[in-house]
Amino acid sequence: MNYRPGRIFLSAPHMGGHEKNYALKAIEDNWVSTTGPNLPGFEHDICQHTNARHAVALSSGTAALHLALRMVGVKPGDEVLCSTFTFVASANPILYLGASPVFVESEPDTWNMDPEALRAAITERLRQGKRLAAIVLVHLYGMPAKLKELMAIADEFGIPVIEDAAEALGSRYSGHQVGTFGKVGIFSFNGNKIITTSGGGALISEDEQLVEQARFLATQAKDPAPYYEHSQMGYNYRMSNISAGIGRGQLEVLEKRIKQRRDIFHFYKQQLGHIEGLEFMAEPKICYTNRWLTTVLLPEPHTPESIRLALEEENIETRPLWKPMHLQPLFQHHPYMGNNLSGKLFERGLCLPSSSNLTEEELDKVVKHLRRLLEVV
Repeated sequence: MNYRPGRIFLSAPHMGGHEKNYALKAIEDNWVSTTGPNLPGFEHDICQHTNARHAVALSSGTAALHLALRMVGVKPGDEVLCSTFTFVASANPILYLGASPVFVESEPDTWNMDPEALRAAITERLRQGKRLAAIVLVHLYGMPAKLKELMAIADEFGIPVIEDAAEALGSRYSGHQVGTFGKVGIFSFNGNKIITTSGGGALISEDEQLVEQARFLATQAKDPAPYYEHSQMGYNYRMSNISAGIGRGQLEVLEKRIKQRRDIFHFYKQQLGHIEGLEFMAEPKICYTNRWLTTVLLPEPHTPESIRLALEEENIETRPLWKPMHLQPLFQHHPYMGNNLSGKLFERGLCLPSSSNLTEEELDKVVKHLRRLLEVV
């Protein structure tokens, strides 16, 4: 993060007030490790908010996804279908397990996985005799994917779905929280997310045994014995009790943060929507997005990089859309199904400052400079 005084950040942490109480209580009581009362408390709060039955708090969203893949049985040599339009953390854990990603293109309504491309990818990979162990379905920038269609396809072929809702805590599809439709859902509480634990994540599921096994593996898979005995490979993935305390305070203000982010989106759209060729992502009627980041598609001849650099001169942080995984050097030899819609979006798209603690003055500054750069005089 390039910090300079007066900088307008893309997505900064925003404390609510009670985080300090939980964290200080943990320090006073000496619960400063990966055990303590905030951990079950935070997991309970996550379940209360999402209506999930079970949750485990972890060190990152990436750790949650890694465990989720292992929990649904992904093994070396398997293939995992994955949204191509996403951050690399959606795909890296597939490699951790010795499996291979098959990237699936987006559709234009939500920018998430295209049901038709998913069906085509499944059919093609099965024709080649591949074992398809899971689907990693991303809810990009907080926008719910077309869950009805995608889940129907997954059920038809008997492939478990992992919802990567790292960016979508609080978003809803048909009135239900995202992350609760698949076999497993995962969230991220990184510092740039809608709420944060300073760094952390969570795994949720209706399957109690699955969540308990994930919790066991997250604490180095220590067998029940008075000494350290291990019969399985585990990980150091448990969230700290202090971080969980911060998360408890953050969850108390989640709905307020969602409203603030949605208000920022509507402000930008109201102030900039008249600019010819500038496009904002619409919200399908069945969806309710947390608007984690406000994203726009720029009019020609402007490019995301030219606008980003110009705004950087004004101490305003923006960011291009995610570069699709099928265009990344790391994954250039992996299968891909689609028409490169995400690549075209990447060439035109920009994420605008969306921090829930942006002031009116800061928002006015962003709008003023965007108008200067984009309006035809």
